Amino acid sequence: MPGLWFEEFSVGQTFDHPITRTVTEMDNMLFSNMTLNPQPLHIDFHFAASTEFGKPLVNSLFTLGLMIGISVHDTTLKTTVANLGMTDVNFPAPVFHGDSIRVVTSVEAIRPSKSRPDAGLVTFRHRAFNQGGQEVANCQRVALMRRRPADAAG
Repeated sequence: MPGLWFEEFSVGQTFDHPITRTVTEMDNMLFSNMTLNPQPLHIDFHFAASTEFGKPLVNSLFTLGLMIGISVHDTTLKTTVANLGMTDVNFPAPVFHGDSIRVVTSVEAIRPSKSRPDAGLVTFRHRAFNQGGQEVANCQRVALMRRRPADAAG
């Protein structure tokens, strides 16, 4: 199922995404190494054991990507042109191996594109929670969304 066209979004609309995902040690190690991030807080169990957390933290950029990725199926799958920006990114609580993440997205603003008559801008607020309901990440994202083509069913 494709995502929503620009015209199908409305300010205040909320999506409680049904897809959830448990973060694994392999996710964290692969992402940290693939992005050349040698931070021992993410990849060195011995080092991380000596910190206030007592164990490795999941790389926050993985958490950001996962949060937005979980939202795609319900919102922007095949209907987005591009992400224009992600701002107000926060990580109010750490994510650890074994945490299961769920995401809620709300639409904060919509406006037609001034330069592209076939598209509009949608401002999303994404919020991620762990299995205990604790918020672990949030951000605002602006996406350039396709308008419904005249020949699209709807």
